[in-house]
Amino acid sequence: MMTLKELMATFPGDEACKQFLLERRWPDGVKCPRCGNSKVYKIPSRPWHWCCTICCKKPRQPYRFSLTVGTVFDNTKYPLKIWFEVLWQMLNSKKGVSALQIQRQIGCGAYKTAWYMCHRLRAAMSEPEFKQLMGIVEVGETYVGGKDRNKHWDKKSGGRGGLGSSKVGVIGAIARKGNVICQVIDSTDIRTLNKFVRKTVSDKVELIATDEHVGYSYLDVQGYKHETVNHGANQYVLRGNIHTQNIDSFWALLKRGVIGTYHKVSRKYLPLYLNEFAYRHNHRHDPDIFGGVISTCWQ
Repeated sequence: MMTLKELMATFPGDEACKQFLLERRWPDGVKCPRCGNSKVYKIPSRPWHWCCTICCKKPRQPYRFSLTVGTVFDNTKYPLKIWFEVLWQMLNSKKGVSALQIQRQIGCGAYKTAWYMCHRLRAAMSEPEFKQLMGIVEVGETYVGGKDRNKHWDKKSGGRGGLGSSKVGVIGAIARKGNVICQVIDSTDIRTLNKFVRKTVSDKVELIATDEHVGYSYLDVQGYKHETVNHGANQYVLRGNIHTQNIDSFWALLKRGVIGTYHKVSRKYLPLYLNEFAYRHNHRHDPDIFGGVISTCWQ
């Protein structure tokens, strides 16, 4: 990952940022984002704009498009240099960075502007295509939300815990020294948990380690080599490599970010925050993590 000094040297102005985006988006030459036509021509009076005569709606009215059309940078007044600085800050903050901090750094007038930019970049960090996890995989669930004692009296859960309260359930799977996959769930029943495991974990996995939740009890029947640790009995390691410490560490990092940086995350936008934390973890050893996000900004 480049340092702040390297970021400023690589992208001194908006033209350098646009050239970088151009090379990432169309490495083999500019193509029409509508029809994929490579025979487009520049608009001399408007830099970084092109025309396509194939997918035009009317004769002599070609489809005009810009470099940022269809990307997370589209329909914004802020230059790409500002977007790149915000993205760099998000990727370099282990526990995330708040929109209020971004607002102060870029000097925008409205908090919603910074909040909107961060959410657009989090959406670009999604990885819809992933390989099923292999090796030793840990699976676990957690709940994100405030404690009853910190809530107003009419918002307390009445003693209910887990998904019976106002907390949001999240399930995740992590490969030892590998990637993590996580998502929001509405229930922690057997069907939901087993469906997630079948989707994210290969049937050739070496071992699946979970806690004692009854929802994982059918993994043995389905042919997985499955071992559990009983957290309720203060058991955290069983026979050396049977534990869930990696997924627990990821949950701890996520919750530290929510509590210490964001303070509150709604259920509606929690998947975007999961995108951010999972992407940072999965690409933590990638020297071009910044360019990787730029390459997904129009998918």
